[in-house]
Amino acid sequence: MENLQKNSLNDIYKKISSVIPEIEWKVHAPLIEKINKLKKEKNAVILAHNYQTPEIYHGVSDISADSLALAIEASKTQADIIVLCGVHFMAETAKLMNPKKKVLIPDMQAGCSLASSITGEDVRMLKEKYPGVPVVSYVNTSAEVKAETDVCCTSANAVKVVESLGVEKVIFLPDHYLANYVQKNTKVKIISWQGTCIVHEKFTGKEVEDIRKENPDIKIIAHPECPPDVISASDFAGSTSSMVKYVKEKQPKKVLLVTECTMSDNVQVENPNVQFIKPCNLCPYMKKITLKKIYDCLVNETNEIKISHNIAAMARKSVERMTQIGR
Repeated sequence: MENLQKNSLNDIYKKISSVIPEIEWKVHAPLIEKINKLKKEKNAVILAHNYQTPEIYHGVSDISADSLALAIEASKTQADIIVLCGVHFMAETAKLMNPKKKVLIPDMQAGCSLASSITGEDVRMLKEKYPGVPVVSYVNTSAEVKAETDVCCTSANAVKVVESLGVEKVIFLPDHYLANYVQKNTKVKIISWQGTCIVHEKFTGKEVEDIRKENPDIKIIAHPECPPDVISASDFAGSTSSMVKYVKEKQPKKVLLVTECTMSDNVQVENPNVQFIKPCNLCPYMKKITLKKIYDCLVNETNEIKISHNIAAMARKSVERMTQIGR
């Protein structure tokens, strides 16, 4: 058994050695081994978002994906315990899809600027101001906001969700830049909110153009949460899963992913022949999740996500509608 574990650890490091120095690996390896052993003992599954660090994303995660895929996979798991390596709204979403399972998050303080930009009371105010107009909420929102929502969406299916309603206008929350992106891709009138992502709002069109001047053969891929001038200066805009797919299928010689920096490391591992240019904007909330915190919360089964029955019942409907619509 010990030899099998060593081989497994060797295989993991061989895969991620291009993005993790050996000196760091010596710190990570014992925890990875303990976590993977503990998962089997407790029938636990670890779900990790694309922005998690490589030692988590490739080392202990059972499913690594964007927020839509994580929500879908969370609804399918047969595990008794779900550990969500991402931010709080993602753990809440996993709980909504698995009300009878124990859902843990390694750090309760792993928040999100978008989720904190709007409350359930704000949504109720908007519904009073625009009676009869359906509400589409980005999955990057609290359960309280989802409970006031007709249907959720992610950046992967936002346009599809909006158009599925068959109406002339929708309230779209809370990301202002994603709302702009959706508006450019649909005839449905979008009533937006002023929320932004603290990572994506930092990028500028000039920064992107400067990188292109220095790298004439580069392909630039932006997340729809970026400002409009960034998207205009890019070759392609799409969700994190769309970005991964673009790189995998097109294999550009050189690429810039205009999103959270760590994702470039994770995609690079799977695409060794692609050179990644990395303007490093990190999400401080995603980086609160560490191997040590994953191990501690799994050992002690702490930081359990709890949602009141009434809110959960209403919020679950909006998430289920999103997963039924798919990409």
